[in-house]
Amino acid sequence: MNTKHLKNYAPKARRQFIQAVENRLAWLGIYPNTVAEVSFQGDSALIEGRVFSRKQAEQRNRLIDRIASRGATGGFAMFAREMAYTWFNRLAAIRFMELKGYLEHGYRVLSSKDGSAGLPEILDYAADVADLLALDKKQMIELQLAGNQQEKLYRELLLGQCHYLHAIMPFMFEALDDATELLLPDNLTKTDSILKGLVEEIPEADWQNIEVIGWLYQFYISEHKDAVIGKVVKSEDIPAATQLFTPNWIVKYLVQNSVGRQWLQTYPDSAIKAQMEYYIGPGEQPAEVISQLQAHTPASIEPESIKVLDPACGSGHILVEVYELLREIYLERGYRLRDIPQLILTKNIFGLDIDDRAAQLSGFALMMKAREDDRRIFDRIKNDQLQLNIFALQQTDTLDINRLWQALNLEGKQQRGSSGDLFGGLDDALPQVAEPTQHGLYHQYFTLLQYLKAAFAQAKTLGSLVQIEHSKLEALQNLQALLQEKQQGTDPAAKQAAEVLMPIVQQALVLAQQYDAVIANPPYMGSKGMNADLKDFAKDKYPDSKSDLFAIFIERGFGLNKDFGYNAMVTMQSWMFLSSYESLRLKILQQSSIECMAHMGNGVMGIAFGTAATVCKKGGSPLTIGAYCYVENDDIGDDDKPKQFPPLNERNLNAAKQAKAHT
Repeated sequence: MNTKHLKNYAPKARRQFIQAVENRLAWLGIYPNTVAEVSFQGDSALIEGRVFSRKQAEQRNRLIDRIASRGATGGFAMFAREMAYTWFNRLAAIRFMELKGYLEHGYRVLSSKDGSAGLPEILDYAADVADLLALDKKQMIELQLAGNQQEKLYRELLLGQCHYLHAIMPFMFEALDDATELLLPDNLTKTDSILKGLVEEIPEADWQNIEVIGWLYQFYISEHKDAVIGKVVKSEDIPAATQLFTPNWIVKYLVQNSVGRQWLQTYPDSAIKAQMEYYIGPGEQPAEVISQLQAHTPASIEPESIKVLDPACGSGHILVEVYELLREIYLERGYRLRDIPQLILTKNIFGLDIDDRAAQLSGFALMMKAREDDRRIFDRIKNDQLQLNIFALQQTDTLDINRLWQALNLEGKQQRGSSGDLFGGLDDALPQVAEPTQHGLYHQYFTLLQYLKAAFAQAKTLGSLVQIEHSKLEALQNLQALLQEKQQGTDPAAKQAAEVLMPIVQQALVLAQQYDAVIANPPYMGSKGMNADLKDFAKDKYPDSKSDLFAIFIERGFGLNKDFGYNAMVTMQSWMFLSSYESLRLKILQQSSIECMAHMGNGVMGIAFGTAATVCKKGGSPLTIGAYCYVENDDIGDDDKPKQFPPLNERNLNAAKQAKAHT
């Protein structure tokens, strides 16, 4: 797609949204280095002469606590950036949905009926949408009739839309009364509204492909990326320093030659082959390779059994392409189209990222692909029939496992109180248990939680490099079931503890599983840019690939693979020839097969250095004859993909001649 408009708009939007959030914080009496006092008069709160409700004052306190949790130095700026991006994501999501016709009421929320940035269409239908959005219909009518309350009316409608979408996408739209609603920017119905650029500067045609979300993400963080690149990067800046959107043709190459290759090995006559324009067949192979293929290629594959992970999923570009290929696989096996999205999202696709906002976008992109194929997918989510396996990794360094454990009360021995008692007066450690009694059975979960706390203590720095032993998979599944019971129970303290622990168990489950394909454009960061914690971890856990994050992720990918699973990644080219990666090269050549590689020259991926999209098979024969091609800038057309594939450039022709002469 043409990204010109997105590239011009997104960096400017970032500055505008950050300023708008800072203005709202100032309106609440919250400043970079000070917080204004609040006084109460009945049900009202006074802040610097401005009157607020007691509820708003309570929400404000939550915002102050969240800023403080970011640290004394730079916490305000970091929080303002996060909230700006949160609201940008939400509004971009609503814009995509209104143009695709995915909003249930059918009205435009951000733009006028004719598509301009005039008054949003939904303002004329406030009373009609009130029941759906759980708004006070009488109040909506009164505000509508007042004639001078458009701003207040629109704010209520927009927040109502966000609350409604929470039931469908809680990862992006928080629950009712969430404190972040105080930071929704002002003047949304005015001519200088922050919505104007989102509506007018990006043509409606650009919103028709979900790829727009990934490009917006890439350009939105571009200025932050420029500010931190080349420096020792703090944990909170790693996403901006390392994120890089992957051109669509490269994504297709990786997916088709991993997930597609697995399918075609079992079903070589599949009609899906004709749809995979970047698939490279295996060609003639030595007898040993053919023998191994015959021994380890299954006679049949159930589509529901295929598991694919992107361990650095960003905005979900790779997972969307995986979804599209899996849909064709399901259809070929005779599944009904409307049943397929739920199966793919719950059984096949997994994604992790250290950036909460990126994971939100990844989940949103997959939901929109599912909505294309199943008009009732949102209802399935609201009825608890579907939960995405896309997670932003969360840290555990501040968790008190002893207290959370006692609050869970799995053994039924604690006296119950309110959820406010969760972290009060729970100083006793668990007693030692020698016998494998029922108490001992539960004690294994206490030990497991301690293990998870240690493993994820630096999750925002290490991301998917955190290693969770595969042997713990069954225990994690059982613990997840116990937490689900507590979430649905009546004990408020146990419910709160389960909600705190569930994300930790879910991300551990993703890392404890093994996958048919691990596909990624992993982060690129040399050791000079790594902070001390990351550098020490790399030296200790990944001595053969410690020089750059991308190389560490290559090695990590094999650890997440099933035997004979595919590790498909686009990375810097340097691992192929620098002496610092010699041990990594030997490991790859001795323990896997390189099935194919597209080696790309400087600038092909929009960056200054050369890259390589490589597909390896874990445990594949080292004698495998891989398929290689070189892609130069001149091979890329105006649509940002190769004019033909594989390219017929001089380098490939010379390589072909040499191969023929050698034969």
